Amino acid sequence: RDMAFGFCSLRPTLTSFFSSHALARRVAPTRSLRISRALSAAATVPISSSFTWDDVAEMGRAECAPHKSSDLNGFLEKVEHCNRGSGSGKVADFIPFVIEEQIVGYIHNDFTEYLRDFDDIFTFSQNGSCPDRVGSHVALNLTIEKPEDRTRAVAHVIKVLADKGIIPGIRNELYPVKPSFDAPVFFSLERAAAPYFGLKGYGVHMNGYVERDGEKFLWIGMRSLTKSTYPGLLDHLVAGGLVTSISS
Repeated sequence: RDMAFGFCSLRPTLTSFFSSHALARRVAPTRSLRISRALSAAATVPISSSFTWDDVAEMGRAECAPHKSSDLNGFLEKVEHCNRGSGSGKVADFIPFVIEEQIVGYIHNDFTEYLRDFDDIFTFSQNGSCPDRVGSHVALNLTIEKPEDRTRAVAHVIKVLADKGIIPGIRNELYPVKPSFDAPVFFSLERAAAPYFGLKGYGVHMNGYVERDGEKFLWIGMRSLTKSTYPGLLDHLVAGGLVTSISS
């Protein structure tokens, strides 16, 4: 219902397999995709050293995708953008999000200004009481103890910010908030808001192929025309984020 499928030839000489968001970036009548041998040969785009809130917001926009799936520059540029927040010189652009003395995410400093309007839900501390000598950090009010209460409280904040257009594309799906894959869930957060809190998200992706006359053909899915993100574009055979209600 949500996906249509076709298959394409796997040949090791073409460069159209990679794009900025996997395969969900191109609609074309052809299904032939050939895998590049030399991803590293693609030219990278110089990136400045700062990591601004505009950069964070830009990363989620569909129009940032390259015009051609064979253009690897768009893919590599997004990798460079994402890695800009990982260097020691960029730490000052983000503030840890801490639950029960464990870091569950990193929030851009500009986004924290929106959270300060909800001082009954979010607190800002510089007491250095967190692990790894974390000083300034964002936390939930200690009076909100139960996971379900945290979920409801933060959901109210997300709704307000969504109504203001600060967090677009509400999915009505909840992602688990936890420090690692096997850790207990501290609370659940709207999927569309997860990147704004710098949370760890997990997903499952599956591709399939068949062999015909000695050639391998990769199955390619096409997203539903009613999808809120990238309708009608190419995608994995099966893919999806692991939401709170799905067990491992």
